[in-house]
Amino acid sequence: MYSVEVEEQGENDLVIRVCGNGFLYNMVRIIAGTLLDIGQGRRDPMDIFTILEAKDRSAAGPTAPAHGLTLVKYEFL
Repeated sequence: MYSVEVEEQGENDLVIRVCGNGFLYNMVRIIAGTLLDIGQGRRDPMDIFTILEAKDRSAAGPTAPAHGLTLVKYEFL
C-alpha cells in the first residue's frame, strides 16, 4: 500500500482513496471500516499503526459494506 487519503464531500459523504500495487480480499473495505470507526470515535487515531503492524485481521475494525465502493482507476505496470 502506497497511500490512503480521506476527504469529506458534503455533510454525509467521505471519499477514501487507497493506492497500492496489490490488495488482499476485502482489504480496502476493512481499511474503510476501520477508518470509519476512528472517525466516529470508537477507536483512537493512533490505533491504525498498531493494526497495520499486527497484520492480523481481528485487530482491525469491521468490513465496510460494498455499496458505495467504487473502483476509479487501475494501471498495469
